[in-house]
Amino acid sequence: MSSLRTPIWSHRLLRKLHRHALAGGLLLSTASAFRPVAAQPTASTVVLRAARVLDGTGRSLTNQDIVVERGRIVAMRPARGPLPAGGIDLGTRTLLPGLIDTHVHLGWYINGHDRMHTDDDGDTPAVSALAHAGNAWATLRAGFTTVQSIGEADNAALRDAIARGGIPGPRVLTSLGSLNERTRGGSPDSLRAVVRRFKQQGADVIKIFASKSIRDGGEATMTPEQLQASCGEATAQGLRSVVHAHSADAAQRAANAGCTQVEHGVFADNATRATLVQHGTFFDPQCGLVFRNYLDNKRWFDGIGNYNAVGFASMEQALPLAEAGIGFAARTPGLKLVFGTDAVAGAHGRNAEELVCRVRRGKQDAMDAIVSATSRAAESLRLDKEIGRVSVGFAADLIATDGDPSQEIEASQRVSFVMRQGTVYRNDGARVTITRRAAGVRR
Repeated sequence: MSSLRTPIWSHRLLRKLHRHALAGGLLLSTASAFRPVAAQPTASTVVLRAARVLDGTGRSLTNQDIVVERGRIVAMRPARGPLPAGGIDLGTRTLLPGLIDTHVHLGWYINGHDRMHTDDDGDTPAVSALAHAGNAWATLRAGFTTVQSIGEADNAALRDAIARGGIPGPRVLTSLGSLNERTRGGSPDSLRAVVRRFKQQGADVIKIFASKSIRDGGEATMTPEQLQASCGEATAQGLRSVVHAHSADAAQRAANAGCTQVEHGVFADNATRATLVQHGTFFDPQCGLVFRNYLDNKRWFDGIGNYNAVGFASMEQALPLAEAGIGFAARTPGLKLVFGTDAVAGAHGRNAEELVCRVRRGKQDAMDAIVSATSRAAESLRLDKEIGRVSVGFAADLIATDGDPSQEIEASQRVSFVMRQGTVYRNDGARVTITRRAAGVRR
């Protein structure tokens, strides 16, 4: 079995995804985004040669050969001598683990009417499915090889199709929906029952809304008892719990209830951060991508639900708080700060803009930002023995950037090579040593 497998999906599918992405306004960066890779050699073992490696734990290595076999890293060694047949020379680029986004919404997209898709806009299930697949492909091409897509009930089909190799995309973990203080009446027993139902349906994680939207002020909505029931049952079922919480009260209640991860936390204060540290709660605040996407593209959202003048004003006011909050979190000893964008319609494939915001606006150290999107994010997903590191035994989820993002974080936006589980999905210009037996890989 080749470590550089030929994916099941075809040129025809990529062309269809491309057409839909352009028609539906999915904001892929260029019209060439879905152009297939030229045929490249494949071998039972492939060696990637990199001038620089960021291993995902904060270490930087130079002149390394990474040996990949059957989708896993089987050896790392100093680069020397000629590459074997089928080897890939990444030149001066920087190799690092595939990036991980712990909070996206792959089911959100801009429809053919230049508006955010809603259930009553007339799009057929087939059109929506293509949009979801387009979002996944744009995200993978941007170097994000694993995402947690939380909130949408219809993510299972996309997750499973990618896992089977039917379509290109990142590894997807999904909650298959969410619960809040009103779900099934909101009693602790009813909330526990909902958690068990999600488990039976195949959810990877439980998504809980414990506060209002930032557009509605972000106040706490779930009681401590409700959170204890929801997160406690998730733990009992072997699942993680991810909690939407903007206010300090909501975030502290989630941490005290033993929930796994708190999202957003725009109004988090020192006491909140101390509580998160005390309980070992992962924290995923957003810096700017989600806010800027809404504010720069109001025409897509205006008039839908709480996307109105008050809601947009609230997001404007939240921006400086969110940026400052990244810095406070990054400087809090022991706080498990992870990377998540809350990428919604129009933001898929732009995920690395959040890394730039965290470093440039939030003043997070660049290497720490990379760790938060690799090994620490993997830990939050309980996949830290599988992904998030360039290390022997780990999945061959590897990307390369033009430039060193630990020195210039903007390099994270210049991804030119993407491999997931040993399959090359993007390769812009890397040299491949010649072998007689050639097979195609796609881009």
